[in-house]
Amino acid sequence: MRITFIGALVAASLQLFAPAALAADKNTDAIAPKPAALVADQVPGIPKAIVDKTRPYMEFRTAAFVDWDPKTKAMLVRTRFADTSQLHRIATPGARREQLTFGNEPARSAGYAPDGSALLFQKDIGGNEVNQIFALENGIPKMLTDGESRNSLGPWSSKGNLLAFGSNKRTGLYNDIYLMNPAKPEGATMLVASTGGGWFPIDFSPDDKHLLVFNYVSITDNQLYLIDIANGTSRKLTNSSNPVAYNGLQFAPDGRLWAASDDGSDVQRLGTVNIETSMFEPIVDEKIWDISDFDISKDGRWIAYEVNQAGRSVLKIYDTQNGEIRVVSDLGPGVIGSIKFAPWGELGFTFNANQGGSDSYSLTPETLAITRWTKSETGGLDAAQNVAPELIEITSFDGEKMSGFLYRPDTAKHKGKRPLIINIHGGPEGQATPRFLGRNNYLINELGIAIFYPNVRGSTGFGKRFVALDNGPFRREDSVKDIGAFLSHLRKDKRIDKRRIAVTGGSYGGYMTLASMLRYGDQLKAGLEVVGISNFVTFLENTQPYRRDLRRVEYGDERIPEHRAKLEEISPLRRASEIDIPLMVVTGANDPRVPASEADQIVEAVRANKRPAWHLLAKNEGHGFRKKANADYQFWASLLFWQKYLLNGE
Repeated sequence: MRITFIGALVAASLQLFAPAALAADKNTDAIAPKPAALVADQVPGIPKAIVDKTRPYMEFRTAAFVDWDPKTKAMLVRTRFADTSQLHRIATPGARREQLTFGNEPARSAGYAPDGSALLFQKDIGGNEVNQIFALENGIPKMLTDGESRNSLGPWSSKGNLLAFGSNKRTGLYNDIYLMNPAKPEGATMLVASTGGGWFPIDFSPDDKHLLVFNYVSITDNQLYLIDIANGTSRKLTNSSNPVAYNGLQFAPDGRLWAASDDGSDVQRLGTVNIETSMFEPIVDEKIWDISDFDISKDGRWIAYEVNQAGRSVLKIYDTQNGEIRVVSDLGPGVIGSIKFAPWGELGFTFNANQGGSDSYSLTPETLAITRWTKSETGGLDAAQNVAPELIEITSFDGEKMSGFLYRPDTAKHKGKRPLIINIHGGPEGQATPRFLGRNNYLINELGIAIFYPNVRGSTGFGKRFVALDNGPFRREDSVKDIGAFLSHLRKDKRIDKRRIAVTGGSYGGYMTLASMLRYGDQLKAGLEVVGISNFVTFLENTQPYRRDLRRVEYGDERIPEHRAKLEEISPLRRASEIDIPLMVVTGANDPRVPASEADQIVEAVRANKRPAWHLLAKNEGHGFRKKANADYQFWASLLFWQKYLLNGE
């Protein structure tokens, strides 16, 4: 890399930035300013020396493909020039990014009307996830919703005169389904009144007579309904007694309903749902791998689909005329997202890899030729010099096979055994994938810290049996035991320093961090949890009501005495007095998923036992830090934490 840490990683260089050394520094200019919205409780001030040395790693930029502009054939991407991600238009491959939105909050889901006459997007305030829908008119955002309810963008009708969207404005809880002409938003009408769960509009039939609606009961149970728009009647397409998962549902131009589904299989296959018989007919089967996303070209000729191979994406093109399948082989290892065909046939998508960053591309389906539309800055650093992840596969305590991705520092630069951070994903229905690591590349490239991203049981991408292995309170700790199996494997690795291993994770990964600190504290140096669950009962009682039933399916129902007793038993808060290694907690004050009280109570309990518990709170964030200034400061604070308790070994 072009930026090097001063000298080799030795104790003297680390002490240069240690909090103890800073205490004697009387020069207040040596401390970097803290964003006003952050509360740093027991977190030392950030030395400007650290800010300066890490700066190139803070200045990376990404470009996520969002949509195609039907009028100009420009690409719509989401990228960040200032503090938050906003929408930008790119006229041609490699052209400058023309910024379209300029809000203080990130612009989220977005899309053009089929004829390009309107551009809609959604955003919230401070991470509270109470999203409002906006239309961009002459460069000015116009709010189309009421500013109070929680809303979600849905599909446009084929003619482009109607938008389907979800809103909780009727009850304040669950999503009902509405239809709206964005030119006359005050005339929005309710099409479906829901009674719970996660209801979302999915797609209009090609003749605009029907709307496909999706009720997310759980990760393995998705119920489908076909709504007659003229009279509002609905017909259920799925059997509640036979839970099935669906992905990427959409109508083809010929009226056939396509889906990726695990109906009749452990993994998701690509096929069609007969809207008369409700039967799923698999057409493309990748055997042991999920088909996780797909899109259909506007003429129905091509279907582009993503295969999830243990977290790595493989893009394939299916020819509906002759059944031929071709593999897009020029991308290399990484993760594909947001695939969508343009009306003129070009496929847009995002490709994310640690050795290339995250950028927007297009593909010509006839030739499989790839065009890179953006080349995002990486702070002057050469992303190609970042390390490529290594797939680690193990057998857990009960014989279950699982895997994860290990990023090892360059052995030519960092000699000897290296410290390790185990970074556990959230969800728990999530998946660790070989992505661009951004700021964390500083830990690997400059400090020589290895980072391992495991996929414990309950992770997606490995079939419906695997994702359900941790369901309910009585199997919850099996996923924690998986961390023990990974620890056992990694501690035997001759390039890992088994005396310097730490754990971190966000959301559900935050719970896993705390649980791992309790179960494996004698093998760990420290733990850093972000927006994590500390007590399952208080979490379920205090999470937003519209999410509560969905989370009960995963974790257990706190209203059932047997469940409640077990949830209390396995909650880290109950055993906080046993946490004997340093802890850092990161919280968003507006978090609607895992309320800030979960962090407050674990910090208080650990400090009562006279153990270190740093706490970083953002007053203007929710479930994770989305504003760059906050995210940068979070990284610097965590860097101090790792230096003090992992590298220096205090």
